[in-house]
Amino acid sequence: MFLDFTTMPGLRVLFDLDGTLLDTAPDLHGTLNYCLASAGRDTVTLESVKHMVGQGARVLLERGLIATGGLPSSAAFEELVDLFFAHYEHHLSDHSVPYPGMIDCLNRLRDMNCQMGVCTNKPIGFARRIIEDFSLTPYFPVMTGGDSFDVKKPDPGHIHKTLALFASGTGKAVMIGDTHNDIDAANAAGIGSVAVSFGYSEGPAHQLGAQHTIDHFDELIPILEKLA
Repeated sequence: MFLDFTTMPGLRVLFDLDGTLLDTAPDLHGTLNYCLASAGRDTVTLESVKHMVGQGARVLLERGLIATGGLPSSAAFEELVDLFFAHYEHHLSDHSVPYPGMIDCLNRLRDMNCQMGVCTNKPIGFARRIIEDFSLTPYFPVMTGGDSFDVKKPDPGHIHKTLALFASGTGKAVMIGDTHNDIDAANAAGIGSVAVSFGYSEGPAHQLGAQHTIDHFDELIPILEKLA
């Protein structure tokens, strides 16, 4: 039997964005390869990019450059960072897709009066636009990005500051994510944690240290019942 959130309206569920709600790697892959080609480098595969995502655009670009010959000068790198953001801004949602079952899961959680938010390391401006592109804004009254505060995941302060933005709720909270950034932040913040196996973790999801791991969004609500 599924949890009836009408009796526990204080439960708050935070979702990571990249690799958790949406498969955004295809668009990040396109922008990274655009920058690499501009720098005279070889391009990289989509599969390799999936293991570079999670630390922000600068780290993604850095990893791509290291994989294709090494880092350039500091000035050249900063130019590529600017190029990355300029290109990505116009290609945020070209090829990204929701993970299977995600929309149905969000609908059920909303019907159960669950409070939901997004806590991502992606710049908040990009995150909001992507959420809007997929018509997900009504589900998430609270959204924070890597530039919303002076800290970001895996710092637990990112979790605490995001939870403080909810209109109500002082009960239990849960973070759903795909990398160490998400799970380490949740565990350090003292909240529940669920890892997804279909995201961009560099290693097996069950080794991230989450309380639970899911392979499909169909599994999430029964897990929340255990954590609530």
